Amino acid sequence: MSDQFRIKSVDEIKDLFKELHSKFEEYKVILLEGDMGAGKTTFIKAYTQYREIVDVPSSPTFGLVNEYRDSENNIMYHFDLYRVEDEEELYDIGFEEYLDSGNLCFIEWPGIAENFIPIKHILLNLLIEANEDRTINVSYQPN
Repeated sequence: MSDQFRIKSVDEIKDLFKELHSKFEEYKVILLEGDMGAGKTTFIKAYTQYREIVDVPSSPTFGLVNEYRDSENNIMYHFDLYRVEDEEELYDIGFEEYLDSGNLCFIEWPGIAENFIPIKHILLNLLIEANEDRTINVSYQPN
């Protein structure tokens, strides 16, 4: 199953979460793909605002993972695997344990982690359109 959404502003992303939130809770592992600057981190930041996360989100590019908690102490993990060179680095940070934790895991640049990704996940592919709008293709694996 798949969906497609067209976003013209960050404010519209919040409307998208109303549709996707229940799916995120069901699937738990959310992969984000797209070119540099497509809005992967912005998408996650907007979601943390939607969920009223008390921590200030930032890109975990240098630390690989950030942990956020909402007001009810639910945990969400945010991975940025852009600089990961091999799977060994993922083993070193306990990547599998994060994915098996039952907590929501957002993963930017997931290609290097292909062997770790559970069968059940959501893939968000963010595309920049000529007018700077974003198209977000959402596929649910398995549906």
